[in-house]
Amino acid sequence: MPLTPDALLALLAAHQIPAETFDHPPLHTVAESKLLRGVVPGAQTKNLFLRDSKKNYFLISLAADAVVNLKSLREPLGARGSLSFASPEALFERLGVLPGSVTLLALANDPQHTVTVGIDAALLAADAIGCHPLTNTRTTVLTPAALRAFLALTGHSPIPLTLAASDAPPSA
Repeated sequence: MPLTPDALLALLAAHQIPAETFDHPPLHTVAESKLLRGVVPGAQTKNLFLRDSKKNYFLISLAADAVVNLKSLREPLGARGSLSFASPEALFERLGVLPGSVTLLALANDPQHTVTVGIDAALLAADAIGCHPLTNTRTTVLTPAALRAFLALTGHSPIPLTLAASDAPPSA
């Protein structure tokens, strides 16, 4: 049975992983999350739950404004064949969340380590990172060090991803 949002926050507290959580209306898209800029601190994320042709699963976390070409992720992730978005059923089965609530914090629901994690290196360079705590009605803000502590707690070793110049968002 997957953790509830409150159980996840209790897990962070029990392991002395500092985090601050903000309640807000449900957010389903990055565009909707932009409305919280200035209210919720830290870099906001875009999370992709993917699978390859051999049914290996990947959780990719990028800065909210990042643009990525899925083909460019195959090699760094060690994917076999092409990458595509995984089904909502696979998402719930492996990470215990529904579409719209995909988050790095859902790795607490992957004790068998069936999901490979990739994180944009630029995201880990931010002062703080906002993640949904298993629900899209809250955002939990962690420092990169706190996020690494959480990943270590869950036994997940993220693959750092560096977007190629053609994948990066255009300069302003």
